[in-house]
Amino acid sequence: MTHDHTITTERLLLTPFAPEHADALFALNSDPEVMRHLSRAQTREETEAYIVDVGKRWKKFGYSWWTIFLKDTDFPKDAGRMIGSACLQNLAHKEDAPLEIGWRLLPAYQGKGYATEAGQAVIDFGFERVGVDYLCAVAKVENAASQKVMARLGMRYVGVQTHYGMDCAFYEKTK
Repeated sequence: MTHDHTITTERLLLTPFAPEHADALFALNSDPEVMRHLSRAQTREETEAYIVDVGKRWKKFGYSWWTIFLKDTDFPKDAGRMIGSACLQNLAHKEDAPLEIGWRLLPAYQGKGYATEAGQAVIDFGFERVGVDYLCAVAKVENAASQKVMARLGMRYVGVQTHYGMDCAFYEKTK
């Protein structure tokens, strides 16, 4: 039995990572501006390996990373363009950790509400389709933009915690 994990919103289409997304995801994950608050830029080989790993997590858990595509509402000339990625995953990739939401967007699409729209879609997926009643999100302390998105999503600031080997602002939301 297969499940459709695709999510549509007013302006976005979120679809699980797939091999055909490799070029677009490599462009995203190798962009220093995109990765400045996350980790180092990825090589093409790392991106392709991560797509395979994400596919395994989708099969095992029923959640993982989505590629975000723009629908034709705001930028008709860009309809169908990959603008970023979003996730629902176990915090710091630890299976016993709570589920976290996250996102990353190409610079041209930042500051337009897409992170909030994708984040809300992922929250809804976690609460309604996965069935959890608690979600969290983390961002580097200096990443004010992501923290504003977390606040707009109704997440509560808890404090600074260490995740992914760095100090992070930790936010949470209950159903």
